[in-house]
Amino acid sequence: MLKKEGLPPGQRYGRKFIIYADLGIPDVDIERYRLRVNGLVERELEFTYDELKQKATMEYVRDFHCVTRWSIKDVRWKGVPMLDIIREAGVKGEAKWVMFHCIDGYTAPVPMEYVTDGQAMVALYMNGEPLSLEQGFPARPFMPNLYGWKSAKWLNGIEFIADYEDGYWEERGYHEVGDVNREERFKDFSASRQKKRPVL
Repeated sequence: MLKKEGLPPGQRYGRKFIIYADLGIPDVDIERYRLRVNGLVERELEFTYDELKQKATMEYVRDFHCVTRWSIKDVRWKGVPMLDIIREAGVKGEAKWVMFHCIDGYTAPVPMEYVTDGQAMVALYMNGEPLSLEQGFPARPFMPNLYGWKSAKWLNGIEFIADYEDGYWEERGYHEVGDVNREERFKDFSASRQKKRPVL
C-alpha cells in the first residue's frame, strides 16, 4: 500500500521535477488527439481530449517518485479514474497486464493490480493546471505505488493484455513492476545485490 507519510526506501525529496524525454518531446495536435483503449476488452473505446476532461473526476495529493532516487512531495493530481475506463471497456478477466502506449513510441507495462486498486488514473492536470507538454500533455497514467517511468507521458493508448511484455525501459533492464515500496528498480534487484544500472 502507498505510504502516507515519509519516503519509500532509497528516495530523497527534490525541489522540482527533472524532465526526461529519451525519445524527444513530441508535437501534439490536440484537435486530432485520441486516447484509444483496446486489447482484451468487450468494447474498444476512443476519447478526445475534451471527452477525457469531462470524465476527470478523481483528484488527490500524492508524491511522485523517480527511479533515479528523487521524489517530489505533495503533487496534486486530477484525471480519469482507471476503474471507470475498465468498466466502460468491459475488460476481460484474462487481462493481467496493461500496456501504456505513447505518441513518441514509448511503452510501459503495468500489472492489473496497480490499475484496479482505486488509486490509478489517467492524469490530465497537475497542481491545478493542465499537464505541460514537458510533463506529458495531454495525458499520462499515474499509479502512486509505482516509479515514475511507468507514468508514461503523452499517452495515446491503453492496451489490456494477458501476458507480460517489455516496454521501453524494461528492455533496458528496469524492473517489470517497479513498486516504490519494494524498491523494485531493476530486474533481479535486491537490497544486498544490485545489478549494474543500465545506461540512461
